[in-house]
Amino acid sequence: MEPDEKKTDPKYGESRKFDPNFKGPLHNRGCTDVLCCILFILALLGYFAVGIVAWSQGDPRKVIYPTDSRGQFCGQAGTPLERKPLLFYFNILKCASPLVLLEFQCPTTQLCVESCPDRHLTLVKAKLGSKEDREYFQQYCKDGVNFAKLSPPEILKDGLCPAMLMPSKAFTRRCLPALGTLKGGVVVVGNETTFDAGQGYNINATDVLEASKKSNVVVEARQVAMRIFEDYTQSWHWILLGLVIAMVVSLIFIVLLRFLAGIMVWVMIVLVILVIGYGIAHCYMEFASLKGDPGSDVTIRDLGLQTDFSVYLQIRQTWLAFMIILAIVEIVVILLLIFLRKRIMIAIALIKEASRAVGHVMSSLLYPLLTFALLAVVIAYWAITAVFLSTSNDQVYKVFNNSDCEYARETCNPKTFNTSNVSAVCPDAECLFAFYGGETLYHKYLILFQFYNVFLFFWCANFVTALGQVTLSGAFASYYWAFKKPDDIPAFPIFSSLGRALRYHTGSLAFGSLILSMVQVIRVHLEYLDHKLKGAQNKFAKFLLSCMKCCFWCLNRCIKFLNRNAYIMIAIYGKSFCPSARDAFFLLMRNIVRVAVLDKVTDFLLFLGKLLIVGIVGIFSFFFFSGRISAIEDAAPSLNYYWVPILTLVVGSYLIAHGFFSVYAMCVDTLFLCFLEDLERNDGSAERPYFMSQKLLDLLKKSNEQAKSVD
Repeated sequence: MEPDEKKTDPKYGESRKFDPNFKGPLHNRGCTDVLCCILFILALLGYFAVGIVAWSQGDPRKVIYPTDSRGQFCGQAGTPLERKPLLFYFNILKCASPLVLLEFQCPTTQLCVESCPDRHLTLVKAKLGSKEDREYFQQYCKDGVNFAKLSPPEILKDGLCPAMLMPSKAFTRRCLPALGTLKGGVVVVGNETTFDAGQGYNINATDVLEASKKSNVVVEARQVAMRIFEDYTQSWHWILLGLVIAMVVSLIFIVLLRFLAGIMVWVMIVLVILVIGYGIAHCYMEFASLKGDPGSDVTIRDLGLQTDFSVYLQIRQTWLAFMIILAIVEIVVILLLIFLRKRIMIAIALIKEASRAVGHVMSSLLYPLLTFALLAVVIAYWAITAVFLSTSNDQVYKVFNNSDCEYARETCNPKTFNTSNVSAVCPDAECLFAFYGGETLYHKYLILFQFYNVFLFFWCANFVTALGQVTLSGAFASYYWAFKKPDDIPAFPIFSSLGRALRYHTGSLAFGSLILSMVQVIRVHLEYLDHKLKGAQNKFAKFLLSCMKCCFWCLNRCIKFLNRNAYIMIAIYGKSFCPSARDAFFLLMRNIVRVAVLDKVTDFLLFLGKLLIVGIVGIFSFFFFSGRISAIEDAAPSLNYYWVPILTLVVGSYLIAHGFFSVYAMCVDTLFLCFLEDLERNDGSAERPYFMSQKLLDLLKKSNEQAKSVD
């Protein structure tokens, strides 16, 4: 059953020699890659400095609250505008200007108001109307306007009030026209197709629709984000319950794997095939049930991008695509199982050995919680710093006017604008808030701070992952090289391994993480360029970019593989990163056949376990949040997008399952490298006995001349 061994290739180094004093991870070691350790500490200090500067300069309120023409936040607690949470546009038609797309600001006065207007009323009618009309209209004028004494021309000339009000609704805290359609597709605003503009002419509801679209170009994404946020507020406790269930299922699976590894692997394989098969059947039933429904034959391409993603589930092509994808996955899984059936038995034996190792080092199952906590800190610090950096710009005001003006779109100061030369040359010009920016030294280098934030995020996240890999591999190596298990296993192997990693090998972990982070940052930039070139017509540039993305994806995978095995060697021998990476690579290349047929098959089986847990949680969450289970239909929350908690649970359950299974994966990889070294160092004689378990010896048709104690 053992794969054929090939002769040692001299170019991949000499095989390991027998060392009677070698008993596992070395305790007599020194600090490695000190220069990189110092560089990492300096980078962290710089990261903290960037965070402090960002927190002192940034203002997250710019993201939360809309801003009026003076740069004040609407609805901000503790300010005079606390009870005015909505933004009102004097002339929504000006939002149809191309300027909106260039500067993300409508060239019209904007005020914070308590509520949006609910009726059509012109300034002239309000002046001539009842006291109630005047008081109602005045709340949409600038503060301090003497509405009773000034005439309509004077008010409009100075831009103190809008020319008219129209029925509006609050949308992402902005008052936008209450648009609707009648039969035949006629656009209306408050059941009216035309309006008196209050300046001697009428406007059509269709023009208002176009202006509303342009004014909303910046907040379209925020609309979806707000709905998603609302869904999270309605379903967060159910999501939390689902993640706890995923954690319990993963833990039960790991415990069962400890005692019933062989049975669990075969049960896992069968269940994965059944779960994917059920997904195919469900997609087919949905596909068949939509036959004949109006609009169900519309293609995804014709439908385009919709903010209401549930619309896609009403067309047959969506379910057909899901069914085809699942069918391909099912066929690939079945074919892999057929071709790898002979190797699965050896892989199961390796998993059983890993189960014994995890059983003797139970604290390893809790280590992913530390990794999750550290990653959560890294992600939170990066996200908060990114928000503060993106909101650390100053308020920039520009000249907006209706007629030709040589100062149009120039920067201005609202405090001195009325006494400046601009107001004299351009009487109808106004100094309005345009956007957030700045021309100071800090603002000039703001993009570099953002890049530094992203780069350090990758570096720190990869360092945390590397620390976990070295810690676990050191503990499991201590298990493997214990001749009498569990008597020779050192006390507290996880804590001992973690201490060695932090004390001696912080520089090596930072070095490996730095290499991986550089590749990942390049991949992020390539994705950004790809996004920018989507509308470009240069096919050669697209082809070149696709090739670069593919190459860096492959490079990223290779570096991850090399880093993982290098960390195992660091945990065992305590060498620097580069010598450890070389030793691991040569060891694997000297045993390339075993690597191909054992290590990867084991990874595939563990991946099926993660797929099974994700499938179970995903199916149950789909039936719950979509209201398909009548018994608990009332318990399900009312959501805008029911796929939001489902997708969150799927991703979350995968991360949880990956966290638990990563312990097994690291254990298997460590035992595999130790297993290869064991075969090179020893020959089974009384002087050089194998350290592997008796079951692995039997499977490989090898034996020790002097029997040893086996767990």
